[in-house]
Amino acid sequence: MTSVASETWFSAPALRRVFDLLNADGGEVRVVGGAVRNSLMGLAVADIDMATTLLPEEVVARAKTAGIKSVPTGIAHGTVTLVIDGMPFEVTTLRRDVETDGRHAEVAFATDWRVDAERRDLTINALYADSSGAVIDLVGGLADIEKRNIRFIGNAAERVAEDYLRVLRFFRFFAHYGAGRPDADGLRACAQARSKLSGLSAERVWSEMKKLLSARDPGRALLWMRQAGVLTEILPESEKWGIDTIPALVAAEQAFGWSPDPLLRLAAIVPPDAERLEAMAKRLRLSKAEAAQLAAWGKAPRLPDTIADTAFDRLLYRHGRQGLATFLQLALATSRQKSENDPAQLPETARLHRLFTRAEKWHKPVFPLTGADVLALGIPAGPRIGEMLGEIEQRWVEGNFNADRATLIARLQSMA
Repeated sequence: MTSVASETWFSAPALRRVFDLLNADGGEVRVVGGAVRNSLMGLAVADIDMATTLLPEEVVARAKTAGIKSVPTGIAHGTVTLVIDGMPFEVTTLRRDVETDGRHAEVAFATDWRVDAERRDLTINALYADSSGAVIDLVGGLADIEKRNIRFIGNAAERVAEDYLRVLRFFRFFAHYGAGRPDADGLRACAQARSKLSGLSAERVWSEMKKLLSARDPGRALLWMRQAGVLTEILPESEKWGIDTIPALVAAEQAFGWSPDPLLRLAAIVPPDAERLEAMAKRLRLSKAEAAQLAAWGKAPRLPDTIADTAFDRLLYRHGRQGLATFLQLALATSRQKSENDPAQLPETARLHRLFTRAEKWHKPVFPLTGADVLALGIPAGPRIGEMLGEIEQRWVEGNFNADRATLIARLQSMA
């Protein structure tokens, strides 16, 4: 019998308290989903979700009696979060779908484990573990985990029609856990439903894409998304740009020790067009920080074939480190891939790596003067203040930031 009883997380005292609390007096609770899946695949477990036959009100009442903190995180949909020793356990009452419209589901509470399992999306996400650690498989998830097969439960088209976000979840889970070719029925269902993605909220779409792009290697998932027409549906910017840079970028990440960055990977599959990037950021409802990161890359100047360190430092000062660093990372990844088959490319790869390292270590110098220094010379407040500071700063930058405050004050006095 397959079991997770030997896993460290399973023997945690806090989890045992949840089992004791909700398995008493006719209730039953099991761990479900990611914790079971990841344990069986030899991956780290982050969150522990649980399913129970008890109604949410009963879960709250039992927790109160036992002195356990409960948070009604989604009590209308059957979810209560129990917090024990600082550890959160999301406990959801078994459910069955009453009505679905592709975006939202109306559910009713149930006590049938098979009904609860069959309303979930993918077989690898519908595995339960009871208090002994025994894994309960009602939908064929164990066989799919062994084969690293990402498969919808039951009829793929029906599962997708219940919630069209499952199209993106299918590819996201394939990116993280899949191997070989995607399940043919699932791929077909996703391709047929791709036009429905426009009806989903931008936040949900970007959340799924961000998770997909965070996978160790999202290349195969992106390739099949393109084949199914899904990638073009949600990222039309990528249509004529391609995803060919992704394998080179993933290889460079592993070679240089870069952490996977979903924004960098997004930049690899869309053109560096500032106007289109701004429109994409608005459409996908990217955060201000994410939009700024892409905008900096889109506006960053393209570097000449040769550039002195001092000239590069001036570019970093004027345009910022982030955009130029993104440009260099992508260029370095591509050049590194080419150099594997063409030794003549090695000098260019070395040059790009040196510039990227310089950009990573660069700290913006602080201009020594402020508007107060100009006012102190008797110049009245107004546009002339900024003009004088700008002119002095320009000369300071052209001099590679070497002039000290005293020198700049002297120049300011001569201007005044």
